[in-house]
Amino acid sequence: MEKFGICVTFLFFLLILSSDAFSRVDEEALKDDQNHVEKSFRNYWSEIMSDIEDDEWQMVKTKGNQFVVNDQPFYINGFNTYWLMMFAADNSTRGKVTDVFKQASSIGMTVCRTWAFNDGQWRALQKSPSVYDEEVFKALDFVVSEAKKYKIRLILSLANNWEAYGGKAQYVKWGNDVGLNLTSDDDFFSHPTLRSYYKSHVKTVLNRVNTFTNITYKEDPTIFAWELMNEPRCNSDPTGDKLQDWIQEMAFHVKKIDPKHLVEIGLEGFYGPSTPQRLQFNPNTYAQQVGTDFIRNHQVLGVDFASVHMYADSWVSPQISDTHISFVKSWMEAHIEDAEKYLGMPVIFSEFGVSSKDPGYNSTYRDTLISTVYSSILNSTKKGGSGAGSLLWQVFPDGTDNMDDGYAIVFSKFPSTSSIASLQSYRLGLFNSLCSSKCQWSCKKKKLLEKILFHEEF
Repeated sequence: MEKFGICVTFLFFLLILSSDAFSRVDEEALKDDQNHVEKSFRNYWSEIMSDIEDDEWQMVKTKGNQFVVNDQPFYINGFNTYWLMMFAADNSTRGKVTDVFKQASSIGMTVCRTWAFNDGQWRALQKSPSVYDEEVFKALDFVVSEAKKYKIRLILSLANNWEAYGGKAQYVKWGNDVGLNLTSDDDFFSHPTLRSYYKSHVKTVLNRVNTFTNITYKEDPTIFAWELMNEPRCNSDPTGDKLQDWIQEMAFHVKKIDPKHLVEIGLEGFYGPSTPQRLQFNPNTYAQQVGTDFIRNHQVLGVDFASVHMYADSWVSPQISDTHISFVKSWMEAHIEDAEKYLGMPVIFSEFGVSSKDPGYNSTYRDTLISTVYSSILNSTKKGGSGAGSLLWQVFPDGTDNMDDGYAIVFSKFPSTSSIASLQSYRLGLFNSLCSSKCQWSCKKKKLLEKILFHEEF
């Protein structure tokens, strides 16, 4: 009876989440109900998980347009925190790495995207081509080992398009230092020497033996996927051929060293010359001139899933407005459709957020944007679509204000945002568990929970 009571209470909570119901419920009363139901659902979730055999920590794979672990669906609610390796390299800040994993894990987040690069800068991992700072590498080891403790998997990005943490500009500088006489940062993609520098870095990271776990990175299921580059662009070649060639070579290179892990590119999702009929979905005309081509790029052999970023405040207009929400909806729908029709793979919306520095910003608007993204993922999930998850940009623990780029979310300071993210985690987690062949629930209980999870009013 107790379990049934919790189910009914949770069902009521989900019903009042519809837009029509919100207008009929006092805000304070809703907050009290939400707190009560979240506590009840957390307890219920613990009971659910105790009914399911604890699967071995295994590699994430793809099966059609889904991610799977142990051949069961794995839909994702996750986050970005790019600076983890740098903070782990200093004993005075290392505890913040644990804090952010602990905080994210407490609301059910399961994937974190972070940097596995810092080239030629302060606390550099790669001080010069193929020359590494062992203490910084140990810091990355700590990040990986700590993520596993909190059952969080990592997407590790291997280079940056931008100058922060070195980026392709640093590779060009290294090339010029040995007399190559390079003139463009985009030479990173085409010059054979710079390609060899990048490939050497990939080989070093993938073959790294973790000093905390004694597990080689390429054998560690804690690593969800390798990302070739954060937001690659090649403005010098709007045709996209130069970047396409680089993606083909590097995806093959990663897979040759590590065929077990998934690979993604790190693209923002802009449509290019190969799909003129999709250019209408780009946020502006400039987006089609940066040398990327969403569908063509993701058709490369060795690329396992698609990545998309969403920044309406940067791409559409800095002033907060309702047009941002409509853009997010159409942007997501277009890419989910492409992943299903043309790519046959999952798609992760691996960066999205809104800056507190934007004109007209308020936390209520941020919650609306986040809820919009989460609803689009759920709508795809309940149809068996390619929308496989999303990663907030970005989650911070307390005491890291100096790193805030305007997008930082400290869940302890924003309980409403925390509740939205927590509910998304449990919805997706419940769906993943419903599909488990090891689940011992009766068919009636499964059907009831499916109705609760995917009520048509969401």
